[in-house]
Amino acid sequence: MNASQTHDSLSAQRSTGRRHWVASYGPIPAEIDADRYPCVNALLQDAMRRFAAKPAFRAFGQTLTYADIDRLSSAFAAYLQRVAGVGKGDRVAVMLPNLLAFPIAFIAIVKLGAVQVNVNPFYTARELAHQLNDAGVETIVVYDGSTRTLADAIGQTRIRTVVTAGAGDGGGTVVPGPAPDTSLSGATALRDALAQGAALALDPADVSGDDLLFLQYTGGTTGLSKGAALSHRNLVANIEQFKAFMPDAMQPGEEVVVTAIPLYHIFALTVNFLVYFSVGAENWLVANPRECDAFIDVLKAARPTIFVGVNTLYAALGSHPRVGEVDWSRLKLSAGGGAAMIDVISARWKSVTGSFIREGYGLSETSPVVSFNPQFVDGFSGNTGLPVPSTDVKLLDDDNREVGIGEAGEICVKGPQVMRGYWQQPEANARAFTADGYFRTGDVGVFDDKGFLKIVDRKKDMVIVSGFNVYPNEVEAVATALAGVAECACVGVPDERTGEAVKLFVVAAPDAELSEQTLIAHCRASMAAYKVPKIVRFVDALPKSTVGKILRRELRHVE
Repeated sequence: MNASQTHDSLSAQRSTGRRHWVASYGPIPAEIDADRYPCVNALLQDAMRRFAAKPAFRAFGQTLTYADIDRLSSAFAAYLQRVAGVGKGDRVAVMLPNLLAFPIAFIAIVKLGAVQVNVNPFYTARELAHQLNDAGVETIVVYDGSTRTLADAIGQTRIRTVVTAGAGDGGGTVVPGPAPDTSLSGATALRDALAQGAALALDPADVSGDDLLFLQYTGGTTGLSKGAALSHRNLVANIEQFKAFMPDAMQPGEEVVVTAIPLYHIFALTVNFLVYFSVGAENWLVANPRECDAFIDVLKAARPTIFVGVNTLYAALGSHPRVGEVDWSRLKLSAGGGAAMIDVISARWKSVTGSFIREGYGLSETSPVVSFNPQFVDGFSGNTGLPVPSTDVKLLDDDNREVGIGEAGEICVKGPQVMRGYWQQPEANARAFTADGYFRTGDVGVFDDKGFLKIVDRKKDMVIVSGFNVYPNEVEAVATALAGVAECACVGVPDERTGEAVKLFVVAAPDAELSEQTLIAHCRASMAAYKVPKIVRFVDALPKSTVGKILRRELRHVE
């Protein structure tokens, strides 16, 4: 069969709706009901009713039941509605680590039909101001320890209402932690907002599956992040898709999850929070997994049935001298994502816990899960599993022709979990989707004959540091703003601890006095720590194409 016949055959297969991975599903349904719940609010309300007396979240020695979460989120929703004037469709920023305040704030926002804008609490003022302005945010819930950053940025934004939250807020007892920055005036503490809201009536919003739920910000080609607009239906669909692949890890009211990856990241938000909230799980929140001894203590107390992480987290735990103190006998699922899992890390994890790391693939734009290794897979494979139900994936070459099995192509996705588009970015949306509506991921993959998907490259020059996306354009834009930098280029290089690290090649202007330390300090002032170059190399020139485009790929192997 020649190339043209192969293409025609694939086109015919696609037009008849065949997805070759479905033959590998076994008992897994080929389709899910993306409208099982009319909106995420209905899903949450169902769980809070069914599991009212059960523990929902634990943190810092405090426990909130499902009924507590319902009561507190209603009080906060009433405060936001009656005092702050938040209505359906308004964007509310949440800038919190994994604290009890996070689920309280999120469920309150859902009850109002508002849109949650997830913000990394380690962002700098520059990053924060861009995101708040782009989303049109006027209300923010912010961690006490991040209030200095907000104070530095707030004058450049439309923020009118600030609610601050500490480590113990919502749980009823005081937990030691940083105080709100004194330069931030007019803020209300979450505990005070809850007290006010408890005395106010809440007018629940009428929400449909098409209404927006999240603006999940992700990097862009301009160096500025853009918001993936995710609807209630997107999230309901992805919850149902994930549950269909792992039914034995979804026992109602029995699962125990330890959430150490941040809830403002879409992976933890969908899987750790929403999937497991829907089945009445007990969720232990870890605000700072870098405090390894305290983290081990949480794991010992929780005895988790479900654990989700990235390479760096699994590597740190797997080699910790106290990891053997944890009782792993109940662990059913160790899930990994954010970047390709490393086989030696999975092997070490299995030797410690008896559980291999089950890998998946996804993006902010897909809510996030596209593929996952389903329940019947019994060992680490190095691939990202099968596309989840109701999902179509095709791999396209540079001429937008679908490639055959075993051939590499850009992963393009269509399904009920795929975002409606980027927030107020029509030009970016035109580039992001094919003419027939598939989202272009920018990742290059290969299907095997059973339908398992392996990621082999990235068309984009994105770097993944500890599971977080770093976009070279942003790093380069910040670095170039330093006097004396003529031009620069950023690439990712392998790193044993973080998977990849940021390496910056710099051409200095004539007579400029630059040092690696100066550049790194400059970048640290404007970007979150994971984006800051770990390595800086000064060079005389950068490789370029005939039209003057810097060829980053040629720098990846330069010492």
